[in-house]
Amino acid sequence: MTTQSSSIIIDGKLVAKKIRDEIASEVARIKGSTGIVPGLAVILVGSRKDSQTYVRNKKKACEEVGIESFEATLPEDCTEEDIIKHISDFNSNPSVHGILVQLPLPQHINEEKILNAVTIEKDVDGFHPLNIGRLAMQGRDPLFVPCTPKGCMELLHRYNIEIKGKRAVVIGRSNIVGMPAALLLQRANATISIVHSKTKNPEEIIRQADILISAAGVPNLVRGSWLKPGAVVIDVGINAVDDSESPRGYKLVGDVCFGEASSVASAITPVPGGVGPMTIAMLLSNTLSSVKRIHDLK
Repeated sequence: MTTQSSSIIIDGKLVAKKIRDEIASEVARIKGSTGIVPGLAVILVGSRKDSQTYVRNKKKACEEVGIESFEATLPEDCTEEDIIKHISDFNSNPSVHGILVQLPLPQHINEEKILNAVTIEKDVDGFHPLNIGRLAMQGRDPLFVPCTPKGCMELLHRYNIEIKGKRAVVIGRSNIVGMPAALLLQRANATISIVHSKTKNPEEIIRQADILISAAGVPNLVRGSWLKPGAVVIDVGINAVDDSESPRGYKLVGDVCFGEASSVASAITPVPGGVGPMTIAMLLSNTLSSVKRIHDLK
């Protein structure tokens, strides 16, 4: 752990590498004892540069831990039926244990319809309404938890941050991060508030947080003065802002003013290198859980 000002810097890169190493040895063990190789299928629609980069990174991460990757790349103007046909093929393919549809999809495609087509047993993104519904219900467990919120929780656990009885605030209420993150914190017995675009006086609520998870997608939204001294800050935002000094012409920043926050918080994730690497690590973790469940492996 490194410290800057008074904060512990939560090193997502380091934790994600540790998790990938754990997964690689587990995959090798399963392969050695049963001959089964976990498989992850990715469906990419269109040619968005950021989506192509994400898919490439996922493929590389799979290779590194011994998970076989399958890919279907479809043109921007494909139909919903085209995508559903590929999903259906992967649903019935016994070598595929996880299916991921890279979001966002082109505007003419109904995202909900496509995500619902993925069988719940292979929904490693955790976006199927039945998985989200189970996450929201006491006494029920989802088959999979969405990767980014799961990565946030894993960072808290691996840094031994107490969640039970704490006040936690989540900024953002998306189906992908904010809402599942709030449900996970609640499951871990925190008391939850969700701040969103219609919240009045958001800084007053944020100032009460022992744990803050920010997934607003607004660069440097949260100021150091908004934080309770000693709060733990998990910054999910990855925002590109103009930077004439950078060779790329931009730099990546989070939702939280890192410089200000790191002198107030007790622990904080940097951007980049915080939550980002955890998302792919959790995708690999969900794929491993899936192969174990499907084949009833310990």
